[in-house]
Amino acid sequence: MSQPTQSRPHRVVIFTTPTCSWCKRAKAYLQGRGVRFKEVDVSRDMRAASDLVRRTGQMGVPVIEIDGRPIVGFDQRQVDRLLGLVRA
Repeated sequence: MSQPTQSRPHRVVIFTTPTCSWCKRAKAYLQGRGVRFKEVDVSRDMRAASDLVRRTGQMGVPVIEIDGRPIVGFDQRQVDRLLGLVRA
C-alpha cells in the first residue's frame, strides 16, 4: 500500500528595494498567509538586478517569482492562483 504523497512547498522569491511600498505590501500579504519566501534586495545585489531585467524585461519591483514564474508587480490574484490560495 503506498503512502499519500505530500505536495512540495512552493519556491517563492520576492525581489525588492527598501523604499518600495508595494514590496512591503506584497511581503506582508505573503507572511499573513504563512507563505515562506526568500527576499532579494536588488538595490544591494546588482547581479540579481541585472538577471531580473534580463528575465522579465522590467526594472521595477516588486517581482514575485513562484516556482520560477515571475509576476511583475503585486498582482494578488495571480499570486493566489500560482500558490493555490483561495481568498475568503
